[in-house]
Amino acid sequence: MGAYLRALRDIGIETYDSYITDGHSEYFGANGQELVGPAFHETFAVAETCDKDRFLQYMQQVEQGGIGYEEMSKALADNGVEKWRFDTKELTITYLDKAGNVLLSEKLD
Repeated sequence: MGAYLRALRDIGIETYDSYITDGHSEYFGANGQELVGPAFHETFAVAETCDKDRFLQYMQQVEQGGIGYEEMSKALADNGVEKWRFDTKELTITYLDKAGNVLLSEKLD
């Protein structure tokens, strides 16, 4: 994942948000440049609130592997995660709820 973020940085993307509800992404570059990608999967309703402890427990399961992208997206929506934010400068991925609260931020290699 780190190599992917570095490649995006090399073409001018500074951050991008990937929305759990349908998998679409919004890419942001220098000077206000923006690109919105299409939906990637069926629509999932995102829970209004997040049980952070339950979310963190789920993420431990994800790290152990064997969970596909759509299955993970559905579970994140059920746990109240609205989007993932990727930062190509800091090489981080941050999970946010609907209120913009940081649920988890991870540094990537």
